[in-house]
Amino acid sequence: MIEDVIRAISAQAVAHPDRVAYDYLGQTYTYQELETQSTILANHLTQQFGVDNQQPILVYGGQTFEMLVAFLGAVKSGHGYIPVDVHSASDRITSILETAQPALVIAVEPLPVKVAVPVLTRNDMQTLMVKPVTEVVNNPIFDDETFYIIFTSGTTGKPKGVQISHQNLVSFVNWMISWQAFEDRNTLLQPAFSFDLSVMALYPTLVSGGTLKVLPKNTTDNFAVMFQTLPTLDLNTWISTPSLIDICLLDSNFDQAHYPTLDRFLFCGEELTHQTAMKLKQQFPAAKVFNTYGPTEATVAVTSVEITADILATCDRLPIGYVKPDTQILIDNDRADGSGELLIAGPGVSKGYLNNPVKTETAFYQQHSERGYRSGDLGYYKGDLLFYNGRTDFQIKLNGYRIELEEVNHHLSSVTMIKQGVAVPKYDRQHKVKQLVAIVVLDDALDQTQNYTMAIKQQLSQDMMPYMVPQRFIFKKQLPLSANGKVDIKALIAGVNPHD
Repeated sequence: MIEDVIRAISAQAVAHPDRVAYDYLGQTYTYQELETQSTILANHLTQQFGVDNQQPILVYGGQTFEMLVAFLGAVKSGHGYIPVDVHSASDRITSILETAQPALVIAVEPLPVKVAVPVLTRNDMQTLMVKPVTEVVNNPIFDDETFYIIFTSGTTGKPKGVQISHQNLVSFVNWMISWQAFEDRNTLLQPAFSFDLSVMALYPTLVSGGTLKVLPKNTTDNFAVMFQTLPTLDLNTWISTPSLIDICLLDSNFDQAHYPTLDRFLFCGEELTHQTAMKLKQQFPAAKVFNTYGPTEATVAVTSVEITADILATCDRLPIGYVKPDTQILIDNDRADGSGELLIAGPGVSKGYLNNPVKTETAFYQQHSERGYRSGDLGYYKGDLLFYNGRTDFQIKLNGYRIELEEVNHHLSSVTMIKQGVAVPKYDRQHKVKQLVAIVVLDDALDQTQNYTMAIKQQLSQDMMPYMVPQRFIFKKQLPLSANGKVDIKALIAGVNPHD
């Protein structure tokens, strides 16, 4: 059990200074390097802002070691950090800046937008690192102070900043290390830092003295390169969305024989299907496969279960797990099928959305001494084992990313060629979203016989994250309306899922 995340990582630097903490495709960095560089940065930030300024610091970049240094340096200086991925659309970055009002931006990669606050570049960081540490200023984030803020998809095109405190993170990390070993193990770090699944690998590994093996986006984007790279990582623990493992299982060499040290698979971020788990168990018969569940607002994950042969034999739709000991999940039963909204309460639940009291009031509540969160997810219990049963709204998970359809609709309506547009999910037979489909009515002035798919995608890509851009477009003369005069979303969903 740990009480302080920063002290636990620093203790690893003292105990194992030369142990590799971070391995970026063969470029390795030790725990001592992480400790020294993050401390130097923390000293600089403290000298610049003092000890009372607790405004967050936005950190922009990819999955490089400097990003990790920036995260820990910010936290050591008393500032929560906001990870923003290098592949983010400029409008999204601007929106996050407007909401967060950060004290500083650390631009590990060049910023694509202008900002009104100080910017510390990668070159600035490198210059700082050659200066000796003369005094260590210790003012780290602690207790209910915000450790990090992850911006999720929001309605009307406005992302929401989920504040995760040190207390939230400690609850999660202690739970993770209580049922998974990370010490002396190589753990896959694949998601972008702006996706909270990365936290499942990041902090349990670092407090335990393990090694993070990075698989960056430019590698996963090229399947041939990814299949060549994976065997060189010498992995022990795999953490990803099920979608990534579906891709890996296309490789005939992705099996126990070619990955003899890989004996743990942990999944989160979207539904793990029976088909995927069954094939993975066939390819890795000696490995353990774990399914987990949790919204960003409750700190990564709050349930877990090992997917055994018995579970595969008895459950067509896999369970999402047993609830972590310090957390309570209640079912708000209001549906004919016996499922209801999952209400999550416990020390892992966020204090709310940054600078957004209206959304916070709607989504969060107080349950005695614990905070609670209305997840919007549907589920039910069989005994003490929890099962997922869809969403209460039109929020979906695609390839592990949470997407609010209202946000996509907002951007569709902003496209000059579109008169009216709605995004709907297309499901596969395993109840998993496999495609985002846009159903649009073109502007009257356009030639209705032409296909404008590529032009629309190009315009959307200027304002949206790549994973949010619909993969398929269906053009109609008009959209169906419901009895109350609104666009009939359910009818559109049924139209692209005729066999459901």
